[in-house]
Amino acid sequence: MASQNAINQKIKQVEELAEKIEKAKIVLLTDYKGINVLDVTGLRKTLRGANAEYKVIKNNITRRAMKSCNIEGLDDKLEGTTAVILGYEDYLEPLKAIYEYSKDNEFYKIKGGIIEGKVVSVEELITLAKLPSRETLIAQLAGALLGNISKLAVALDQVAKQKAEA
Repeated sequence: MASQNAINQKIKQVEELAEKIEKAKIVLLTDYKGINVLDVTGLRKTLRGANAEYKVIKNNITRRAMKSCNIEGLDDKLEGTTAVILGYEDYLEPLKAIYEYSKDNEFYKIKGGIIEGKVVSVEELITLAKLPSRETLIAQLAGALLGNISKLAVALDQVAKQKAEA
């Protein structure tokens, strides 16, 4: 039987993870089987730049933390090797980093996740990861608006020239 000290330590781990899950905008569960330490170190560095963290936590502790946060539907994903990625500011940047990494490493798989408290499927996560970044979308919108404004300016200029000739 486990000592009281070990039990208390696990309870503390569950509470700490539950607190992080509640703060996080995105929580990703990934299968990290077959990747090396050097690759994980690079991935952790990338995620730190996105204000996210990469943790390898026992499935049972993760399961209990999610249960304490009233999150259901991911128990079947907590099998085998599981890494937990927690993003605190933006959910898209850590998701894109993990998606890009999984494209380059065939063994690394996204199992599922939570976005702002809602359980989402792998398909939904991949669809979101494929979206252009916020800056790109803003630039596209600005370009579209600027194009229409330019057309309006040309049309108004032509109207002014026609009135001047008449």
